[in-house]
Amino acid sequence: MPISHVSTHLRLDGVSHAYGARRVLTDISVAVPAGARVGLIGENGSGKSTLLRIAAGTLAPSAGSVSATTQGGGQPRIGLLHQEPPFADSDTIAAALAAATQPVRDAAARLDAAGAALAAPGDPAEVRGREAAYADALDEAERLGAWELETRVEQTLTGLGIAALPRDRRSSELSGGQRARLSLAWTILNSPDVLLLDEPTNHLDDQATAYVVHTLGRWRGPVLFASHDRAFLEEVATSLVDLDPAPQQHALTERLVQDGTGSGIGVTRFTGSYSQYLAARASARLRWEQQYAAEQAELRRLRAAVGTNQIVGHEEWKPRSETRMAQKFYADRNARVVARRVNDARSRLESLTASQIAAPPPELAFAGIGDPSAERPAPSGANDAASVGRASRVTGGPTAGGGAQCADPVPVLAATDLAVAGRLAPTALTLHRGERLLVTGPNGAGKSTLLAILAGLREPETGSLQIAPDTRIGMLRQESTFADPNGLGDSRSVAEVYEDGVGADLAEAAPLSTLGLLHPRDESVPLRTLSVGQQRRLALAILIAAPPDLLLLDEPTNHLSLALADALERAVTKFSGTVVVASHDRWLRERWGAAELTLEPAVDAKTPVSRMNLA
Repeated sequence: MPISHVSTHLRLDGVSHAYGARRVLTDISVAVPAGARVGLIGENGSGKSTLLRIAAGTLAPSAGSVSATTQGGGQPRIGLLHQEPPFADSDTIAAALAAATQPVRDAAARLDAAGAALAAPGDPAEVRGREAAYADALDEAERLGAWELETRVEQTLTGLGIAALPRDRRSSELSGGQRARLSLAWTILNSPDVLLLDEPTNHLDDQATAYVVHTLGRWRGPVLFASHDRAFLEEVATSLVDLDPAPQQHALTERLVQDGTGSGIGVTRFTGSYSQYLAARASARLRWEQQYAAEQAELRRLRAAVGTNQIVGHEEWKPRSETRMAQKFYADRNARVVARRVNDARSRLESLTASQIAAPPPELAFAGIGDPSAERPAPSGANDAASVGRASRVTGGPTAGGGAQCADPVPVLAATDLAVAGRLAPTALTLHRGERLLVTGPNGAGKSTLLAILAGLREPETGSLQIAPDTRIGMLRQESTFADPNGLGDSRSVAEVYEDGVGADLAEAAPLSTLGLLHPRDESVPLRTLSVGQQRRLALAILIAAPPDLLLLDEPTNHLSLALADALERAVTKFSGTVVVASHDRWLRERWGAAELTLEPAVDAKTPVSRMNLA
C-alpha cells in the first residue's frame, strides 16, 4: 500500500460553476484534510461530478479556487476516477497498467540514479547535495511503495475481480463493468496524493467493494468521493457533504432563481454515519419548514399593521370639551401613538424582510409504480432505454415449476435450466403475478444475461422459458440509451425524449411531471446536459409511464440519489405486478423481504443449477 503524504490537504473555497445560464454550484467551500474520507451526496444533477472535476483541475470553476498543499511545498498529484476511463480503447490491459504505475517506476529510477550519483567524486558541498537528493528520492520511493509494486498490482486486480483477464486484451473488448473496474484499479495503482472518486462501487460485487473499503481505510491522503451506495457511505465516509439546498436568507437566493429553487448555495456538512445523516437531514428539513412558516405568518401580520389606518380609542369618540385646544390635543396624541406603532411595525417588517430565509424548495416525491392493469394508452415509442414489449412465447422444451405458491395457478414466467456458455450457469425459476425476486451473485455470474433472456433481448443456448400470454415486459438496463426515431440526437429536450420513448398519447395521459422523477425545470433542457443520474431517472420514467406486467430492473439504484433509491425500493414492494431485480446494492439486499436467486459463475456444463431461496 503506498503511503501518501500524511500532510497533504485539499481545499475548495467559494467554488461556483454554471453551464451557460444554468447554475450548478454556488459558493461551495469544502476542506478535506489528510486521512479524511468525505462523501459528497445530493440529488441527481446537484453538481457532485462537476465539483470533483473542478477539484481535479480538469474543469475551471466560474468562481472560487482549489488548492492542494503538501508540507515542504511540493505539488501533490491528484487522481480522479470518473465516467471516462483513463486509458484509450486501443490500450491493452498491460498497457493501461504500465501507464498507471509509471509514477512509481519513475520514482524507483530516480532513486537508482541518486544512489549511483553518491559514488561519484566531488567536494563536500556536492556530496551533501547528492545525499540530500538521495534522501528525497528514497522518501518518495518508500511513500509510493516502489518495492511492493508488482505485489500491489496483483492484489488490486484480484481484489477487484479482474486478475483472470488476459493482459493482452484491449480495453475496447472489455464489458462495461470490466472497464469500470480497470479504471478503478488504474486510479488506485497510480498512487495519487489526493484521491477523487465518482461512484467507485458501481459495477462492483461484494468482494470488490470490500477491497475498496479496505484500501480507502488505509489511505493516508485526503479522499473526496461521490456515491449513491448507502452501505458504502455507512462504512467509509468520515463525514458527509450535502449539496442539496439548505436554509439561506432570501436576500441571498432571490437573484438565483432563474433555474428554479432546486439548486443550493453552499453546503451542509454532517459528521457521523449515513444512518445518522438521514435522521439529521429530516430534522433539519422540518426546522426549516417551521421557521419559514413562522416568518411568513409574522410578515403577513406586520404588513397588515403597517397598512392599517390606526387610531387610539374608538373612531367616533369626541372629547367632552369642544374647544379647539382640546380637539387638537387629542388629535396630536393620537397621531403620535399611531406614528410610533406604524414606525415600529415598519422597522420590524424591514428587518424581517431582509433576514427571512428562503422557502424550502419542493422536494421531488417519486409517485411510485402504478398498477399494470390500469387503463392508459399503451406505449408506442421505440424505446431503447427501458425495453417494453408484449410477450407470449415458449423457448426450448417443457418447463418445470419451482416458484413460491400463489393463488394464480398460471405463472407469469417459468424457466428451466436457462444457460449461456461462459456467461450463465443453468438456472431455473418460476414466478407468479405479484411475486418479487432478487437476483444476486458475484460479477460475471450472469445476472444481466438472465434479465436479458427474460426480456426477450437474447436467446438462451440451452433450457426453456415460457411467458404467460399477453404479458407486457419492461426492463431497465444498466446503461441509459434512448430511442431516437427522428435522428435528432442528444440536442432534443428531455420532454421530447420522453415522448419519443412512450409515444404522444401516453406522454399526454401520463406527463413526465407527474412521475416525480425529474424537476419540471429540466424538461426543457437538452438531453446532453443531464447528469448520468438524471438520465437514469428519465429511463425509469419511460419504463413506468405505463407499468409492465413483468418489471425487470438491472442494478436499479446505480446512479440514483439516496432519497430516490429508498423511494424506489418502497415502490417495488408495493407494485402489484411481478418484479425481478438484479443488484449488488448491499443496502437493498439487506432489507429485501422476498425470494432471492443466487447465481454462481458459469464454469462449464457441469456447473450446478443456481439456487433460489424463497424464504
